[in-house]
Amino acid sequence: MDGSDLTIIATGYMVHKALEAAKLLKNEDISARVVNIHTIKPIDTELLIKCARETRAIVTVEEHSIYGGLGASVAEVIVRNYPVPMEIVGIQNVFCESGDYEQLLNKYGLSEENITAKYKLVLSRK
Repeated sequence: MDGSDLTIIATGYMVHKALEAAKLLKNEDISARVVNIHTIKPIDTELLIKCARETRAIVTVEEHSIYGGLGASVAEVIVRNYPVPMEIVGIQNVFCESGDYEQLLNKYGLSEENITAKYKLVLSRK
């Protein structure tokens, strides 16, 4: 999905959640680009820099710890090459439990509504 106000970078099932969040943002006249990063190592540095230049704001979304995952890898590229406001949506420094997948996503802040809140935060710093 192409957009001009911010870039949402996601991996795995969270690409679906990012697309849903982009639809919610579109209702508020926010144009979100959604990028599916399927490989973290090696990461597509050129694509990330292009997105940073064109939208000037990035949010990453992953169903993984925020430490050492997609968000950390993207941040490393962005800070070295084209710094822009950025937020990382993922599992905070907690031990996760087992249960219904969608309920767990909501519990750990990975619902479309929680993701949308991060987009608004990053746009406010743009």
